[in-house]
Amino acid sequence: MKRLFKAVLIALSLWSLAAQAQMPQPPEVAARAYLLIDVTANQVLAAKDADMAVEPASLTKLMTAYLVFEALKSRKLDLKQTLPVSERAWKMPGSRMFIDPKMRVPVEDLVKGMVVQSGNDATVALAEGVGGSVERFVQLMNDQARVLGMKNTSYKNPEGLAEAGHTTTARDLSTLALRLIRDFPEYVPYYAIKKYRYEGTPAANESNRNLLLFRDPTVDGLKTGHTQTAGYCLVATARRDFPNVGSRRLLSIVLGADSENARANESQKLLNWGYTAYDAVKLFDAGQAVATPAAWKGKTPVVKIGSFYPLIVAVPAGSVAQIKTQVVRPEPLIAPFNKGQMLGSLKVLRGEQPLIDVPLMVLEPVEQAGVLGRAWDAVRLWIK
Repeated sequence: MKRLFKAVLIALSLWSLAAQAQMPQPPEVAARAYLLIDVTANQVLAAKDADMAVEPASLTKLMTAYLVFEALKSRKLDLKQTLPVSERAWKMPGSRMFIDPKMRVPVEDLVKGMVVQSGNDATVALAEGVGGSVERFVQLMNDQARVLGMKNTSYKNPEGLAEAGHTTTARDLSTLALRLIRDFPEYVPYYAIKKYRYEGTPAANESNRNLLLFRDPTVDGLKTGHTQTAGYCLVATARRDFPNVGSRRLLSIVLGADSENARANESQKLLNWGYTAYDAVKLFDAGQAVATPAAWKGKTPVVKIGSFYPLIVAVPAGSVAQIKTQVVRPEPLIAPFNKGQMLGSLKVLRGEQPLIDVPLMVLEPVEQAGVLGRAWDAVRLWIK
């Protein structure tokens, strides 16, 4: 029995190694941790120590921005509204927008100061404007992290200066960045601004610290971070157009690089590799029925299942012909069904190798049939 068990373990290990060998191997990346995600396909393409606790430095400001954008969207704040600059904001060390207590600064300028210049002063002014105090705002940050499912993140401040217990992971950062992009598309363009400074502040402080914005026209964000202990960090997004797919967005997270130039180079390396090592394949259009199985005891005989977004998968380059799909769902399907209700999944395989499971949802509601219809279907199900 022990020999059989050992043989099974060896066979599984060899299968795993063979499966990994068939997948594109990411380049060497000079960083403590990294993660590359195909946002369009919702797939992780490469990762190293994605769940290791790290200091986020100014990547913290992504959560600050999330709460500010939420306040703007709910009209608790207005872009043209002005906020005071407290002594606390004015005295913040590190990156600054160079505002002072004599000023009342429009929210939009504070957002640009936080996003483009990574200003700790602008960040604290916004935190106080949204939360009433920095301490209350930090509580809101941690509450939001739990809502988003960022299980390994703990915030101690809104700006990202080193502080005991102020940690996150590459995976949690990806969760935050993806939600920021999807929940606030109207505000994300701020991250593509290359140069900004508030009137009367130093001109030498105007350039965005994300060097990729100046090197790669497809890069449109997102945020840099640096402290002595965190190293040089960058969450970068790029969007490139491809035939039959349209815009394809990738997100790279590089943490703990050795220099400003290195974090840009390593991020560029990951993004370029992702676009060339994997092809994007559109399987179904948004709203297109992937399957129409029988709907028992319903007013309509079938239920249409699919996705409200285009179903796009990332597959190793040159392997499109090997792609197969398989619908997995419960049986029998008993009405009623609500629009948007999850009902099974679409398994995508490369040959016999599973690549990804995509949730399938009800595209059109199916109401429950009347008493006679339900009774007749009950008899048919019993015979079946």
